[in-house]
Amino acid sequence: MIVEKLALVGTGLIGGSFALALKQAGAVRTVLGVGRNPASLDAAIERGLIDRAVDWAEAGQADCILLALPVGETAAVLKNLVPHLKAGAIVTDAGSTKVNVVVTARAELGDRFADFVPGHPIAGSEQSGPAAARADLYRGKKVVLTPQADTRAAAFATVKALWEAAGAQVETLDAGLHDRVFAAVSHLPHLAAFALVDELAQRADGDTFFRFAASGFRDFTRIAGSSPEMWRDIALANREALLTELDAYVAALQALRSAVSAVDAEALLAIFSRAREARNHWIRTQP
Repeated sequence: MIVEKLALVGTGLIGGSFALALKQAGAVRTVLGVGRNPASLDAAIERGLIDRAVDWAEAGQADCILLALPVGETAAVLKNLVPHLKAGAIVTDAGSTKVNVVVTARAELGDRFADFVPGHPIAGSEQSGPAAARADLYRGKKVVLTPQADTRAAAFATVKALWEAAGAQVETLDAGLHDRVFAAVSHLPHLAAFALVDELAQRADGDTFFRFAASGFRDFTRIAGSSPEMWRDIALANREALLTELDAYVAALQALRSAVSAVDAEALLAIFSRAREARNHWIRTQP
């Protein structure tokens, strides 16, 4: 048993899978749920993700509270939670951006900031809600923690132990480096998928294109089925790093356009070959 009582603010895919994995591992005794949607809380209880739904006062008495929600809601949630935090309660999050979350948490938690452990599980699905939660979501997946200089060592150790109990491989990164890395390998691909699907959908004859789309289109655009609310918040929260990556991607697309326009077969072959080798190398080095 790592903690007696865990509280989830957000009982969907991320929070619910965390709870299921910890229950299965015997790492937590009781899981509480807080959320704005009573139907989701009822579904989380029915699926065994949480033991009961509670208010902010009871959630604040948990040993560890996970914020599994769109990053844009962090400030409002912490305002509700802070007055009720018991001594020693640990707060952590699962947001896809870290610099803005750290700034927000420091402002809202005040002298309790030392009990905050910023985190980001590198696992997920285009599916959402309690029905999508599964106990093996984090098995063998990376979780990045971005502790600050004043993060309490025992709080960090507890959060690390919880993620490891859920089956994850925990790594640490500087928050700024985290945001630059994930702007490129996560946030940009999501925007590219959203943009392609939206552009086709806006065409007068878009239905014809979708009718003939097959596995390649489905694979590339799978993540366009993700939560619009969540990705709106991520794009705005990480806008500086994301703008840099968007500019680089637009330049790469322009290079492709130029090669196609000039019928430059050698340039196209070089780009495609480099990309294939880089991807194959990445796949070969995955655990």
